[in-house]
Amino acid sequence: MSRLKLGSVIMVLLAALTGCKEKQESAAPTAQAAPATKEARDDNRLLALASPGGQTAVDQQIRQLQEQVLRSPEKVEMWLALGQEWIRKARGTGDPGYYLNAGACAEVALKLSPDQQLALSLKGMVLLNAHRFADARTFAETALKQDADDALALGVLSDANLELGDFEGAAAAAQRMMDLKPNLPAYGRAAHLRWLQGDAAAAKQFYRMAIDAGGDSRDAEPLAWMIVQTAMLFWHEGDVEGAEAGFDTALGKLEGYPPALMGKARVALARGEARRAVELLERAQAQSPLAETAWLLGDAREAAGDVQGAQAAYAEVTRLGKQGDHLTLALFLATKDREPGEALRLAQAEHGARPNVYVEDAYSWALYRAGKLTEARSASDRARALGTKDPRLQFHAGAIRLAQGETAEGLALLKQALSLNPEFDVSGANEARKLLAAPPSRHAAVTEARKE
Repeated sequence: MSRLKLGSVIMVLLAALTGCKEKQESAAPTAQAAPATKEARDDNRLLALASPGGQTAVDQQIRQLQEQVLRSPEKVEMWLALGQEWIRKARGTGDPGYYLNAGACAEVALKLSPDQQLALSLKGMVLLNAHRFADARTFAETALKQDADDALALGVLSDANLELGDFEGAAAAAQRMMDLKPNLPAYGRAAHLRWLQGDAAAAKQFYRMAIDAGGDSRDAEPLAWMIVQTAMLFWHEGDVEGAEAGFDTALGKLEGYPPALMGKARVALARGEARRAVELLERAQAQSPLAETAWLLGDAREAAGDVQGAQAAYAEVTRLGKQGDHLTLALFLATKDREPGEALRLAQAEHGARPNVYVEDAYSWALYRAGKLTEARSASDRARALGTKDPRLQFHAGAIRLAQGETAEGLALLKQALSLNPEFDVSGANEARKLLAAPPSRHAAVTEARKE
């Protein structure tokens, strides 16, 4: 596919409109249900009216809207407003279980008005977070038949298409979003597209526009998330100072924001400040328990000399990964060279459901660890087809080529990965350096070992 024009946009960030983070399903959060009333006897109403538990501004807004829907349960717009607040809570806490509460609101609204387009879009967002991408696409398409300018549905359609491997469809839907209303979600997708296509300069420009567009929002989380993504761009380029400045800016917008804490921990590890990294990651994990955070926490504890603590964190990666984040678990197992058969099984299942750039990359690495070099090379090539300048992708591609006997190209890719960011990943960067230092005879031996 030729490069898209500047306004063409795709992204799995979901920005302010969709809460999907590559990331995860989980059980619904434990919450005390509101007392059953005549208007709230079915499971969806009970889940929609469950107590949010906390005392934040979002929790207070949820309670106010719950009181309003109990007074006027026939008003579809009230259920939709409540659903949006549950989404804000899911994004703010990092707990995807709250999307089930939002989904319950959508179901109630659809029962009251089966063709209500905002209810369809809300349901599509929930389906995205449940990794039911084909269903999410169907719901978005249904909503767009009623209103071709529904920006929310276009965002869901774009992200679902991207996850399903339909790059053209994702770009077309997102282009329509940009044409209708350039805002934080649209600019964010534009930035991510340019990043995927290897155009960091344009990506930074679009991230700047996204941040400017989100500055007046009452909800700080989407803006903080966008700032973190901008900082990660600097991180991938090895600009540690620039990345840290971005993470600090995000924390200034939203105190204690877990993704920003995780970013600062990456910076601390790169500087050899392992104990500082552990502190930051423990704070992030306490607020938002994620497999990816647990993985980095294990690396930080190991670097700090806490072997037992590292193993406990790695065990959490397995537990949380099995609970819902199969992709991260597959990449973790492949990166640590553990259980190659299980890593491949998990990666293969994810690849069958959503063959996007990063799933292709994880799949290629699991295939490599399993000794399936030809298939690994094909998946790695697909992962890099857009020109994404992620050092992890370059490292994987280089190691696979070395194992296939393509020494010159393999070594060049390994050097490229380390030149982009020498500390892109604790395990990966160390392995890349070992491969570069190894004699050619060692490369041949590794090749033979992988074939067995």
